[in-house]
Amino acid sequence: MASSDDKPLPTPASATAGGGTAPPGQPTAMSSKVLDMGAAATQSLQPVKQVRQHVCTFALYAHDPKRQVETHHYASRLNQDFLQCAVYDSDAADARLIGVEYMVSRKVFDTLPAEEQRLWHSHAHEIKAGLWASPRVPGMLEKPELDTLAATFGKFWCTWQVDRGDRLPLGAPALMVSPQADPAATVRPALVRKRDDRYGFSTEELRAARADVEAPAEEHPGQADYWLRHRKGFAIDVVPHDMKRHAPFP
Repeated sequence: MASSDDKPLPTPASATAGGGTAPPGQPTAMSSKVLDMGAAATQSLQPVKQVRQHVCTFALYAHDPKRQVETHHYASRLNQDFLQCAVYDSDAADARLIGVEYMVSRKVFDTLPAEEQRLWHSHAHEIKAGLWASPRVPGMLEKPELDTLAATFGKFWCTWQVDRGDRLPLGAPALMVSPQADPAATVRPALVRKRDDRYGFSTEELRAARADVEAPAEEHPGQADYWLRHRKGFAIDVVPHDMKRHAPFP
């Protein structure tokens, strides 16, 4: 079982099993809905309430950059150098949670060992190219944040390969990478056009408006965007492993 499997073994959670793309299961029971409403009224849900931004962009699979998906990042900021994002496949009420991305500043990225840096990607190109966009946020309000984000790096693990037709999260997480100014890392125009039509904006116009966004002088610092420079992606295999034995409690 590997994150790079083209198709998992057929199961009731596979697209071929019928039932569209929604997860298999019965409609939500009234008792569950009542519990949800009661919990929402009495619990703080503080981590969720820290989400402050919705960003729509695109991601490529590290092991196969021809596979590309539109992604919706709901970001919360722990401090000026670290953001964490819950990543969904859309901004609809029934959107599927397909992964998580962590974002760090260059200052934090430079402290990582080389082996770890290989798992991270840069954001400068997708921001300057207009691919990274905040729906319904005025450009003047977004601009200062873009100058900061253009110098950040992300590590994005996809846990649900919806583009493969999976109706449940199957197999191992897949490492994702960002679009780059390289033929091997260019987002398909039809995918971008579909996004633009939905939100009523133009990626070309966003690109022109961001001509003055400051990008790092070094395009791929350290070991960032490793796959692009070495043409070698990363995939995860799930293999049996001996469990570590610990002394029993007294």
